[in-house]
Amino acid sequence: MTTTTTATRLKLTKLGEHIGARIEGLDLSGPLDSQTVDAIRSALNEHKALVFSQSGIETDEQQELFASHFGPLTTAHPTVTFSEQEKKTVLPVDSEQTIANQWHTDVTFIVNPPQASTLRAITLPPYGGETLIANAAAAYRSLPAEIQKLADGLWAEHSNDSDYVRPRTVNTDKEKAYQEAFVSEKYRTIHPVVRVHPLTGEKGLFIGTFARHLKIVGVSPYESHDILRLLQSHVTRPENVLRVAWEPNQLVLFDNRITQHYAIDNYGRAPRKLNRITVAGDIPRSVEGKSSYSVEGDASHYSPIVDPA
Repeated sequence: MTTTTTATRLKLTKLGEHIGARIEGLDLSGPLDSQTVDAIRSALNEHKALVFSQSGIETDEQQELFASHFGPLTTAHPTVTFSEQEKKTVLPVDSEQTIANQWHTDVTFIVNPPQASTLRAITLPPYGGETLIANAAAAYRSLPAEIQKLADGLWAEHSNDSDYVRPRTVNTDKEKAYQEAFVSEKYRTIHPVVRVHPLTGEKGLFIGTFARHLKIVGVSPYESHDILRLLQSHVTRPENVLRVAWEPNQLVLFDNRITQHYAIDNYGRAPRKLNRITVAGDIPRSVEGKSSYSVEGDASHYSPIVDPA
């Protein structure tokens, strides 16, 4: 199915029933008018992940400009830093340092995770290296009604000291240095397991690898793990997942408030690099309207807290 938004000249092709759309014929390398930005935001609200095959973006500065249309930007990462020559907002997702093959939502271990993430292809392997993106709202809708009621009242602790930085093997000094930097300052935040999206009102499962355990009195770690595993299995159902096959200069924009993603390690550790720039986010709210809260760590140097947008 292909449609055209005439007001902004966007050509949009839906990529799956529950997630994903491709947008063609739009040059993102320069300033965008408010009507175009609104159209992209509307498409993002509906499809959760947008693929721009011919984005026109060739530099970090152009990627910064595009991301800034949706709000103030974060710095690269709360704990991982790079040389002075690197753009402060750019996190290189580089196979020489990390492979990110765990299901996660970006930086949920702080109180206001990014609202949106942009990824741009820099160096691609000869095969493989795709990114999977899952719709956490579709996952919630797929739950039986009684499990939804249970999940609505659950809260979980998220931490950067998680399985995300404990791969089965560490092959190089660069990988070890990245892991050490990732946990150089500890963050712990309590988030609702079901987050209400501030723009669409949809409920989504806000969990992933950084969610270590539930905050329920009387529930054992074993029981907590099983509940989270049950909920996570709905997020990663194939019906809820978009598979992005990367192309040169391709850019992907996804809603970090209601998706998870996973970098497939199927390219023999050949060189693979994507540049990530994220848009600052708001504090998540539960079904009852209660806000997330920080237990440990101050991320104000990484991201301002913004109003829902």
